[in-house]
Amino acid sequence: MKNIVTSRKLLFAAMALALVWAGAARADDQMDAATKARIDAFEKGPASIDISKYPSALKDNYDLFSQKCTQCHKLSRPINSDYALPSEWSRYVKRMMRKPGSGISSSEAKQIYEFLAYDSSVRKKAAVDAKLAAATPEDRAADEAKIKEVHDKYDGK
Repeated sequence: MKNIVTSRKLLFAAMALALVWAGAARADDQMDAATKARIDAFEKGPASIDISKYPSALKDNYDLFSQKCTQCHKLSRPINSDYALPSEWSRYVKRMMRKPGSGISSSEAKQIYEFLAYDSSVRKKAAVDAKLAAATPEDRAADEAKIKEVHDKYDGK
């Protein structure tokens, strides 16, 4: 009897996993051509970041980012994306943590967000500056405050 219960549990787990994979494939199929092309361009770029000069705590966040984000897509996708502002990264990370199977907890999402916000302010500074210049005064102030908050947290360590 125990073997039958175990077999059924394994069968249901396999079916659930198949549904998750099928859902991911359908999501890719539902993307318009422009979105697919944009993502393809991101994924063709570098798949890692030189973090040798980053604060040590952020290096740990990068390791977490690398481990969690490659469960669902290539690391080159977020690294080369056109997201640069903290508000953009906040939305992106929240969306990713809600994906089935991401396994990203709230505390891990915060670490990943902080890494991405810090990294963008350093590595994508020109994009950050251009987006801040085009933002409303309220949005600019909010994103600048978040950038300062992340730098204050990590640069002092």
